Amino acid sequence: MNVTEYLFEKTAEWQKDFVLGNRETISFKTLYEHSSHLANYLEETVGTGKNIILISHNNNFFLTCYLGIMLSGNVCVPLDPAIEQQNFDYITHKSEANFCFIESRLTQKISVDTIKTITEMNLLQATANQNRFKIAENFNGDSPAQIIFTSGSTGFPKGVVLSHNNIIANTESILHYLHLNENDTIEVVLPFFYCYGLSLLHTHLRVGGSMVLNNNFILIGSVLNDINKYNCTGFAGVPSHFQILLRKSEKFKSAEFQSLRYVTQAGGKLHKVFIEEFINAFPQIDFFVMYGQTEATARLSYLEPKELKNKLGSIGKGIPGVQLKVVNPKGEEVQPGETGEIIAKGGNIMLGYYKEQQMTEAVLKNGWLYTGDIGTVDSEGYIYLTARNKEFIKIAGKRVSPKEIEEVIVSFPQVVDCTVEAIQDDFAGDAIKAVVVIEKGFKTNLTAEDLKAYCAGKLAMHKVPKYIEFTENLHISSTGKKVKVFNN
Repeated sequence: MNVTEYLFEKTAEWQKDFVLGNRETISFKTLYEHSSHLANYLEETVGTGKNIILISHNNNFFLTCYLGIMLSGNVCVPLDPAIEQQNFDYITHKSEANFCFIESRLTQKISVDTIKTITEMNLLQATANQNRFKIAENFNGDSPAQIIFTSGSTGFPKGVVLSHNNIIANTESILHYLHLNENDTIEVVLPFFYCYGLSLLHTHLRVGGSMVLNNNFILIGSVLNDINKYNCTGFAGVPSHFQILLRKSEKFKSAEFQSLRYVTQAGGKLHKVFIEEFINAFPQIDFFVMYGQTEATARLSYLEPKELKNKLGSIGKGIPGVQLKVVNPKGEEVQPGETGEIIAKGGNIMLGYYKEQQMTEAVLKNGWLYTGDIGTVDSEGYIYLTARNKEFIKIAGKRVSPKEIEEVIVSFPQVVDCTVEAIQDDFAGDAIKAVVVIEKGFKTNLTAEDLKAYCAGKLAMHKVPKYIEFTENLHISSTGKKVKVFNN
């Protein structure tokens, strides 16, 4: 089944608003019609099975293009609006994309001259004379629906290929344990180029719920106002969202949220102290701790709110339809207290990495996804994450390659070497720290602010180190390999 068809299966004719908010609204019916018209246009213009890039903040333009691309049988490649030109060029070349939907204001930052583009300014004009799209009866649900590019260990992005059936399977699982219905409305602060954000879109579109799009979480007051103004029943965030709400907002813990019945947290480990703070402040709101990966479409596990106090620190068990276990290097399940790698199996597991067979074979083995994350289990089968994949750091729910940041910093004159790592920050959770080795005698001239400004010109803001430490010593082991030395 085509995933867009699945998402609109019950709601294609509904006049009810799917998107709520001050800036723009759109009904289920209008969204489906616009997406369907776009699908017809794409089939006539580019055919099917092509990779099509989409770069936009969360808005009606993104929704229309995202759903229309997949409905047409083409493959959506959603990218971060803050993407660097180098990465955009790399992905465009890698995916062989020659068509791009881009928000007009982003064309001032990203050069898209080499491929055909459509912005929100001319989208409706391009699709004005189209009819509703008709999906082929023999549509293959195992065909690619989207490619989500994430940071690779080499510093270059790698594409996670997800099928229509992958998205459908994960959506069904999430709906099963969150018990969502048409009366649910969610406050969305997560971007849609991120699989966690997309899962919110998929679930609420499927059940006929609504969404309030807020692209300005930094304005905490607007988020809190939205929740009450639109009677939001749900909120989803990464660790930094909850830490900021709990520690930087004077109003949050004393606020009353009459409609809010649950929140979900994923995108990295939230320290137990913050979970306890939240559930003590809002005992009536269900707090779902979740764990997942882009390679699993979004979700892999969840912890029931009723188990939160007894299993604090656990990521729970596999979501419905997913087998999740912890194994040792021999592939045997570990005993309680032992550690091993978390592996998963289910209909939500990716098809593979785009044009990366060797990399795919390294993580997909006998139908199981080897997550690269280290964990342990207790006597009741609850899983506890003990370490994230060593190749990446997670900042605000986004996977970041240290190598990419290091490469930028060492390109600065007088910098000899650089080591980047995530450290604990009182407010932001994980933050980026860079230890920079400089030429002797240069320290008095080069400042941390100089390097941050330099990085800001070449990297997305979430990749710019928050902390920079200077040293004149390069630490190496007896084998000549660099040794990371941090004084946190």
